[in-house]
Amino acid sequence: MNVDVLAVGAHPDDVELGVGGLVHKLSQCGYRVAMLDLTHGEMSTRGTVEERVVEAAQAARILGVLARDNAGLPDGAVANTAEQQRQVIPFLRRYRPRILLAPHVPDRHPDHAAAHALLRDANYLSGLARIETGLPAYRTPQAFFYHPYYESWDAPPVIVDISAHFEAKVASLRAHASQFYNPDYEGAATKISSKEFWDSIETRAAYWGSRAGFRYGEPLFTLEPVGVKLPPGLGPAAEEDAP
Repeated sequence: MNVDVLAVGAHPDDVELGVGGLVHKLSQCGYRVAMLDLTHGEMSTRGTVEERVVEAAQAARILGVLARDNAGLPDGAVANTAEQQRQVIPFLRRYRPRILLAPHVPDRHPDHAAAHALLRDANYLSGLARIETGLPAYRTPQAFFYHPYYESWDAPPVIVDISAHFEAKVASLRAHASQFYNPDYEGAATKISSKEFWDSIETRAAYWGSRAGFRYGEPLFTLEPVGVKLPPGLGPAAEEDAP
């Protein structure tokens, strides 16, 4: 299954937190989007693996993606090792995305930081034909990175307008009923299950949106400069006239 975008998170709900609005926007615009969770989130204080599988599937349906996979890496022990790279590479080769969305650094969660390095290196190695997986070699040409909830001091080079898709983002997060603020769920209190964290989801989206003139926004980061033919904002006619 070739897709336009593969959105990857260390845990179920990472993608929804960081770029859920963008994923919904892309799927609604007709782009082929798939999601990949590196772990099942089995180390989470709240929720069972079985509950999280159901929640992740429901969130995927809300976001309108074509598929959601899981690499089966160990939660709490994601690492940029040759073994884990070999577990990730088949997904990159199977989906052959044009764009990869992955966690960014720095991040205080060890799995998030490790996922960044793991995906960066696995994507490079995925392009080497001598690494045998039974699938043709493939390297995703463009990668963008996101923070699930930790904020970087660096100004993001890209802020995506998700104003029309914020409610879908919230709905996808609400599908993770064992993890986020949910007075009806019996479980130990955690940071992300607090009312304060839930309210911060809108605050964060409103803050980034305000930085770019939108109601709600999601920031994206890059490791390399992104080339454009003309500065954003110039119309097609100007592009046709450019030498």
